[in-house]
Amino acid sequence: MRLGVFTALFGQKSLEDALDYVTKHGVNVVELGTGNYPGDPHCKPSELLEDKGKLDSFKGLLADRGVEISALSCHGNPLHPQEEIAKAHHEVFEKTVLLAERLGVDRVIGFSGCPGDSENAKYPNWVTCPWPDDFTEVVNWQWEKKVIPYWKKAGAFARDHGVRVCLEMHPGFVVYNTETLLRLREAVGDMIGANFDPSHLFWQGMDPIACIRKLGGAIFHVHAKDCKVYPSNSEANGVLDTKPYGDEINRSWIFRTVGYGHGYDFWKDFVSTLRMVGYDDVLSIEHEDSLMSVNEGFTKAVTFLKEVLLTEAAGEMWWA
Repeated sequence: MRLGVFTALFGQKSLEDALDYVTKHGVNVVELGTGNYPGDPHCKPSELLEDKGKLDSFKGLLADRGVEISALSCHGNPLHPQEEIAKAHHEVFEKTVLLAERLGVDRVIGFSGCPGDSENAKYPNWVTCPWPDDFTEVVNWQWEKKVIPYWKKAGAFARDHGVRVCLEMHPGFVVYNTETLLRLREAVGDMIGANFDPSHLFWQGMDPIACIRKLGGAIFHVHAKDCKVYPSNSEANGVLDTKPYGDEINRSWIFRTVGYGHGYDFWKDFVSTLRMVGYDDVLSIEHEDSLMSVNEGFTKAVTFLKEVLLTEAAGEMWWA
């Protein structure tokens, strides 16, 4: 298992400075954003696909520092009911796939997306309960008319270019838990898998370890991000919380740097279970902890996860 980092947290730095910073801390695997929700990406497919000189220079920046790309990420909503948004996000997805092929990267990360409730909708509609029956009708329409048809085409495009699609199970989108990821994979094909981020599962009341066992080989890439649920708020209000992420004291849960939501026991079991199901690849640190600076959150995550991986390596050496 190796440590990596999603460089979106270094959006204020140039790519060169970001690479120098992470390698200084012993991390030489990066996940690069290519647009859509992450914004201001370090990796711009349109430029790199159209200009061989820029592409060669980009490759050189990585090679000179001994840095490998684990995945390209284009988190967006290609099913957005506003056509101009859906089209823009889809175009970024396709260009990201083409760039991944050009770079020899076989993983592209994104969201499943979420349609509206009809052809006339303006905003996405994420349904969270089956009744009144209107809600069930919306979910059925979304999957049958929008989700499966879109991903059959998009998945085939990715497969044709040697790329696996790693969907992050994220509330607000139609794929948000284990069964919805597997439902889409069954309908579309095994080029669809998970970018496994436990932070989104914790607050939904799921056990990420059980999810890993259920998903098995459908896990293509992994984010290392934690979450803290605060019973003082969640027991009164539940976990469906629309308050701003910056309102930490009143929220039912917030994202945390690894180790600040769950301790060593969880993360050691997390890594061990991933290896049990055949995933022995990159843990890509994603920092969205509103209580820590970028530097603090990243360095604490690196220190914590190195200790976790060192323990795992020591156990393997003993067994060997």
